[in-house]
Amino acid sequence: MKKVLKILGIFLLLLIIGVISIPFLFKGTIQDKVRYLVNEHVHAKVDFANLDISLIRSFPQASVVIDELSIINYAPFEGDTLAYSKKIALDMSIKELFKNASEPISVQKIVIDEANIAIKTDSLGNSNVDIVKKQEDVAETQPEEESGAFTFALDHYEINDSKILFKDDISKTILAMTDLNHSGDGSISGEKIILDTKTNTEASLNLDGTKYLNKNKLQLDAQIELDLENQRYSFKENKAQINRLPLEFAGYVQLFEKYTDVDLSFKTPSSDFKNFLAVIPETYVKNLDGIQTSGDFSINGVIKGKSDDTYIPKMDIKIASSNASFKYPDLPKGVKSINIDTQIKNETGLVDDTYINIDNLTFKIDQDSFAAKGSLRNLTKNMIVDMMLKGTLNLANLNQAYPLQLEEKINGIVNADVKTNFDMQSLEKEQYQNVKSSGTASISQFTYASSDTPNEIKIENANVSFTPETISLDKMQATTGRSDLAATGTIQNLMGFLFAKQDLKGNFDVNSNVFAVDDFMVSEQEVEAEEEVASTTEDETMRIPSFLDATLNFDTKKVFYDNLELQNTKGTVKIKDETAYLENVTSNIFDGGMALNGNVSTKSKVPTFDMALDLSKIDIVKSFNNLELIKGLAPIAKALTGNLTTKINLNGNLNENLIPVLTSLKGKALAEILNAQVSTTKTPFLSTLDNQLNFVEIDQLNLKDIKTNLSFDDGKINVKPFEFDVQGIKVTAGGNHSFEQNMNYNIKLDVPAKYLGSEVGNLISQLDQKEANNMTVGLPIGLSGNFKNPKINLNTDLAIKQLTQQIVDKQKEKVKGELIGKGGKVLTDLLGNSKKQTDSSKTNSNNTEETLKNTAKNILGGFLGKKKKKDSTKTKN
Repeated sequence: MKKVLKILGIFLLLLIIGVISIPFLFKGTIQDKVRYLVNEHVHAKVDFANLDISLIRSFPQASVVIDELSIINYAPFEGDTLAYSKKIALDMSIKELFKNASEPISVQKIVIDEANIAIKTDSLGNSNVDIVKKQEDVAETQPEEESGAFTFALDHYEINDSKILFKDDISKTILAMTDLNHSGDGSISGEKIILDTKTNTEASLNLDGTKYLNKNKLQLDAQIELDLENQRYSFKENKAQINRLPLEFAGYVQLFEKYTDVDLSFKTPSSDFKNFLAVIPETYVKNLDGIQTSGDFSINGVIKGKSDDTYIPKMDIKIASSNASFKYPDLPKGVKSINIDTQIKNETGLVDDTYINIDNLTFKIDQDSFAAKGSLRNLTKNMIVDMMLKGTLNLANLNQAYPLQLEEKINGIVNADVKTNFDMQSLEKEQYQNVKSSGTASISQFTYASSDTPNEIKIENANVSFTPETISLDKMQATTGRSDLAATGTIQNLMGFLFAKQDLKGNFDVNSNVFAVDDFMVSEQEVEAEEEVASTTEDETMRIPSFLDATLNFDTKKVFYDNLELQNTKGTVKIKDETAYLENVTSNIFDGGMALNGNVSTKSKVPTFDMALDLSKIDIVKSFNNLELIKGLAPIAKALTGNLTTKINLNGNLNENLIPVLTSLKGKALAEILNAQVSTTKTPFLSTLDNQLNFVEIDQLNLKDIKTNLSFDDGKINVKPFEFDVQGIKVTAGGNHSFEQNMNYNIKLDVPAKYLGSEVGNLISQLDQKEANNMTVGLPIGLSGNFKNPKINLNTDLAIKQLTQQIVDKQKEKVKGELIGKGGKVLTDLLGNSKKQTDSSKTNSNNTEETLKNTAKNILGGFLGKKKKKDSTKTKN
């Protein structure tokens, strides 16, 4: 007995050692098998983090786990991840571990966790799943009889918490399935396999820009019979659920070499009207618990026929409801008299012949009724829409009967009786002559309030009439904030705006008593969050609506823009591509007139403008107090009272309130002071200058008809030198200053010499009275520093030097004249051989030389008198 136990113990020990050691011994075999599969069959970059083998995890079978498997495409999808899985677990017989790398391995169970699969087809028809090597490439290294590296005889498989994306650029189809969980169990019945599957996911479907499913919950419990020999897949007992709409379906799909044969039927298991609400995503219908319903709702469909490159299966899907109603338990009103008769049908098998008929769609809320009927044809190419709408809706009743939970508050009564017929290509190509519409629509007592609008919008009434050519706004009266509007006009492409994502085009005539610009500006908020930073930045820049392509002719009695008030404003505004083009706009402002042309654009992140502005005879004080532009261009205007005319061409950036950013301005201007009085007390600059110029009373100046040219760039205003007269003194000024009020100006005053005081008294004494009164000298004045703290440099030394030179030149002219006179007399005496005259000539010549010397001494003595006196004193000492 002891010997038996000993042998048994040794056997168990060897078994344990084998169970532990075999995974290590055969790990290389499986790794080689995976790499062999990749190298022989796949044209893509395949990698995995780890491969683990265990005989314990799925005992008595062997378990192989592959961690972080990824498949990355080569060109033309270079770098795209085709598939990734966090973990793939395979169960197989232990004997499979003993096979070499070229022999197929049979797998009984596979579990895939957290997979992310993206299947793409580009516009050229290339597919990223075409990664299998061509047969001739494989044949070089693989025996012809080999069937594959892995074979599957699955008892069970799972896909857990995964995502699948299908994107086809040719058909413009995007199908996304998230939170996908799918499992299947197989059993053999004769020569067929019965597969029991369970699937649940959230699906989103977008066809050519239209969302048909948006995270709709799908659930499918299907029993599928697999006839692998005939490639026929039959659906036995099957139950599906779309959102909360239950469906039962049956039929089969069979694959042939040139086509696929489809025969499927489906229906709702009951006719409860609650089934209709269940189709709508839960986000919009909220909780159906406790909802009261009456009437019926049903879906019955058949899809049958061949599918190949030319044909699709024929279909007949009917959606019907009769005299139904529903009411939510916590809402005061309900929806009643609901009738639906809709059919989706294809009778030829050609995809273009698929159409939707809405034979009847009606409902009532309270006393309001609404009805629609029509058809949608040629769905896949150039869809043709033929619709009729008629009814009355009180918008206030909508959220009292249905849990909309709108962020906006909407009230008003809508009446409509409209027919329309159009095709989508005509809308896209703007061939509006092919759009046939007729009827009328109106809205009254409408109010709209939203966080996106500064104030509540109220429309007292608006009437619209539809004709085959155009849509006319016959009358609209609206108010918002301080503003009121009365408008008429035409809309060219309402259907294109509603169905083809076009900008709304139209022409309107607008009259208003008060129009406040900020009542109509949209505040765009963008919150940007950065990782590890608990702060947000908001961009509340006002934006011109991007969907408008309209022309507005306006006549407004008062316009408020920022802190400005404009009166009798007329002109045209054309809005397109987030840009407002202003044409021939005129207005009264600052007791004068204004005309402007230009544009304002909010298309870029930083709004811009380009404007030609003509201000005529405006009040200087009012314009300076209200226009930052005037303050920046002419700070000295603060000290002026009177009238100003200016023409300005400028462009630059705007801030979030659409006010010019002064430092960004570029342009030029012509400014003319028509008549202005100066007040030195209003600016330190003029006050300081007035104190230093004792011969001019700046406070008593009256400026008139002064013109100057300005240019501005890089935050500087450059003033071209200009001339004007002040109390008989000619003034020339020019230079530049910045919007920060720093300045650098040069001014020259042609001052009468006598104003320079005692310093030039000796010089002027050399002139006679007439010459002294008429002689002027240029007095340079340098202005720097800041307008609030100016630095003024009166260069009197240069003025005296210039005056001295003028007097010296004047005296030289006098002496020269005297010498010419004396010389003539000397020649006369010489020709007469008069000794007396010769002696006299010598005497006079000596006198002339003395006169020149005395004159020069007097001029220099006057200019350098103090220095000269100082030098003589030194000589005496």
